[in-house]
Amino acid sequence: MQIVAVTSKKQFRTFLSVPKFIYQNDKEYISPIKQEITKILWDHKTPDEVGLWVMIVNNEAVGRIAAFVNKGNKGGLGFFECIDDTTAAHALFDAGIDWLKKKSISSVEAPVNYGERDKFWGLLVEGFRHPSYQENYNPMYYQHLFESYHFVEAFRQSTQEISPKRFNEEKMAALAQKVEQNPDISIRHIDKNNLKKYATDFATIYNAAWKQHEHFQPLDTTKVLKIMKSMKPVMREDLLWFTYDKEQPVAFYVSIIEINEIFKNLNGNLNWLGKLKFLYLKSRTPITRIRGLVFGVIPSHQGLGITSGMMMKVFNIFKTDPHLQTSELAWIGDFNPRMLRLMKSIGAQEIKQHITYQKKI
Repeated sequence: MQIVAVTSKKQFRTFLSVPKFIYQNDKEYISPIKQEITKILWDHKTPDEVGLWVMIVNNEAVGRIAAFVNKGNKGGLGFFECIDDTTAAHALFDAGIDWLKKKSISSVEAPVNYGERDKFWGLLVEGFRHPSYQENYNPMYYQHLFESYHFVEAFRQSTQEISPKRFNEEKMAALAQKVEQNPDISIRHIDKNNLKKYATDFATIYNAAWKQHEHFQPLDTTKVLKIMKSMKPVMREDLLWFTYDKEQPVAFYVSIIEINEIFKNLNGNLNWLGKLKFLYLKSRTPITRIRGLVFGVIPSHQGLGITSGMMMKVFNIFKTDPHLQTSELAWIGDFNPRMLRLMKSIGAQEIKQHITYQKKI
């Protein structure tokens, strides 16, 4: 059993290959796009903020881990994969934590992403079906590997699912009626040809709606616009809704197609051939699931039925698209009971849980 620090491109290719060994018999597994993982962990601008290791047993790469320092000087461990062996797992955890200690980090979150909290965050502990795009998926035994190392639960993230049959249309329509009757308020989907406007509006709403949250990090238009442009190839205009009061942005509801329904056929590689294959499959794959990424309402307009109004807009898409069956509503923390109550009230049911662990080091 050998822990090897990843310092070369060849070693990083080995790092990327570990999941193929771990999930070789898992029919649910969908490989993340390796170019995305490379961008996060290898093409970063501050290499001293990321450490990478692989575990070699009998000349086979059977485990890996990344350690990094996130905003606020917070230590993180992520992109963990390992065989079902506590000795191997603990050795990987030791490697990452020893590296963080040398940087005077006193606590660590795991398994988390290097950077954005809305992707690759938390350990899957319930709902081992339908892996979603940029959502952590892992074997069931990983929970034991983490908890045997004395990681403790910091919070849970819930993924809810809603289908037209379960959607409480009567209640939502009644709540949305006030919005529909208000001449100052309009709800409309985005226009791909005017992304800069919507990026500005998104940042305005987000910064007003989230500023009271513990982990709030303000967004700027440039960053949002970059994200929107990257989403453009898979963006459906009728799945991204904004609400305006006298043309002032007050709310958004952002959903995307579940592109893992396409990516499952790409074997995790979006090179030039993969991109051609993606475009071919995109035009021929009936998408059955969408994924609600985020919605927010500025404080002054909460409780006015705006959320219900936007949900009705998305629900109406299901009526006109014969392929859509369900929508996932992701990343709802247990520290947000109001949102969990809303999910229950509209008829959603929980289908997945992820745990974010923490540990003093």
